[in-house]
Amino acid sequence: MVDPVENVLAHIAECEPFEQALATWESALNRSLVKIEDLRGLPWRPAARRVLATATPFSDAGLETYLRERLRWLRVPVRAQIWIAGHRVDALIGSRLVIQIDGGHHVGAQRSEDIRHDAVLKLGGYHVIRVSYSQMMFEWPAVQDLIMRAVAQGMHEA
Repeated sequence: MVDPVENVLAHIAECEPFEQALATWESALNRSLVKIEDLRGLPWRPAARRVLATATPFSDAGLETYLRERLRWLRVPVRAQIWIAGHRVDALIGSRLVIQIDGGHHVGAQRSEDIRHDAVLKLGGYHVIRVSYSQMMFEWPAVQDLIMRAVAQGMHEA
């Protein structure tokens, strides 16, 4: 038996913590398993309505959702998957602070391209903070501290 994606999302919204539910919904949207316009037309329960009100189809991975949601309180723009210097960056805080989150596939040629792109970004006046999956998931307070210090120093502004 296969349940429609919308039913699965409804259960996830009810059963998972908000951050995890949001990441799953955004992954479904990003992969075009559902369309946000179609979801808006359904009669959701309160937990699902809350997730839908926040969800966007732009996060390429759950970690980007976590980052954006965890930094919502900063009151500075946090945008996911922004094109800068010919490549997408995971997040742009303000107009100059780039956050890159590396998963397990950031090795070899991918790692070399990441290093090259970081250099291009820095030459273009951007500040880059690169963190790992492990740091995002298990060392969030340290990551948040780095980002807060960068914002306090104005690195997010032009």
